[in-house]
Amino acid sequence: MKKIEESVMVHFRGIQDIRQEWKVKHSLLEIMFIALVCTIAGCDDWQEMEIFSKERIEWFKKHLELPNGIPSHDTLERVFRWINPKHFEKCFVRWTSEFKGLKNRQTIAIDGKTARGSADSGIGKSAIHMVSAWASENNLILGQVKTNEKSNEITAIPELLDLITIKDNVITIDAMGTQKDIAKKIIDNKGDYVLALKENQATLYADVRDYFDFAFKENFNEIDYKFFETLDKGHGRIEKRQYFLINDINWLDNKEKWAGLKGIGMALSRVTKGDKESVEARYYITSLDGTAEEFGRSVRNHWGVESMHWILDVVFKEDKNVVRKDFAPQNLAVLRRIALNIIKKDISIKKSLKLKRFKAALNLDFLTHMVFDLD
Repeated sequence: MKKIEESVMVHFRGIQDIRQEWKVKHSLLEIMFIALVCTIAGCDDWQEMEIFSKERIEWFKKHLELPNGIPSHDTLERVFRWINPKHFEKCFVRWTSEFKGLKNRQTIAIDGKTARGSADSGIGKSAIHMVSAWASENNLILGQVKTNEKSNEITAIPELLDLITIKDNVITIDAMGTQKDIAKKIIDNKGDYVLALKENQATLYADVRDYFDFAFKENFNEIDYKFFETLDKGHGRIEKRQYFLINDINWLDNKEKWAGLKGIGMALSRVTKGDKESVEARYYITSLDGTAEEFGRSVRNHWGVESMHWILDVVFKEDKNVVRKDFAPQNLAVLRRIALNIIKKDISIKKSLKLKRFKAALNLDFLTHMVFDLD
């Protein structure tokens, strides 16, 4: 008989149980295990978890003691309201860091997502905003940190960087995270960065944009640059992406204030659909001094984090979830991301994530495979 220790839950033993011992009817790890299994199997709230686990009680009894049966939805909710989310997040990061097959050098995209359903206007509570680290090549979430407002990503990003492995990886961050202290933290930890530029770094953004405007007007005459291009066709749409990397930045003012800064980059996207063409240019600073292909791959891989956001909303219904009390929204967000990582690791069937969740609910052999073979 498989034991709970053989599953992902062994990594969460360090979470403190603050319940009064004489009132405890269900072990903390068993409650967390039930909630995770239910989330994998398509449950999106506490009542669904209770119903599913009671219907599958014989399966759960093969893996758990359950001296008092299946916990109620109220018990599940209470426990996740008081679990320390910082401890939960650290356990999550520790688990993902032990995954087999994590690439030695890959793009790690840092980006935030708001769980809109967690807001409660009646008591003036804002929606929680989670900043996640996405390993693009492995297609996995490495860790996450909660902020109270989207504007607080600036303070959350360094905290998240402290949790993940930066060394030898390329960290990509949207313009909000283009901060000197963040660049320094990445370099100090022996990583590289590609940081987007917008008007929040007004002078730097204008300098880089104007330099590329000048370079194009001069057809890059006597300007040392690196170039890489991709072309995608499909569904009547053609998208050409061009990446330009310039490492000669002696002309750039205040460059010494940005740790490890070695170049500026531009990503130019031309999309043609029928007789219409749209052009978008995006600008970056980077510590990369290699090929334009590496720069372009990092820029493009960053947008893989958007697929994660889409999955959480469409497959896990995160935006529609109205869990709001105490730490429950944050802990449930971590639970979804653990489940997402587990489901994404399965390659036994070529089905959508939604259908894999559905099959896990129907097929106990597949559920067992997901829970015990993919942790």
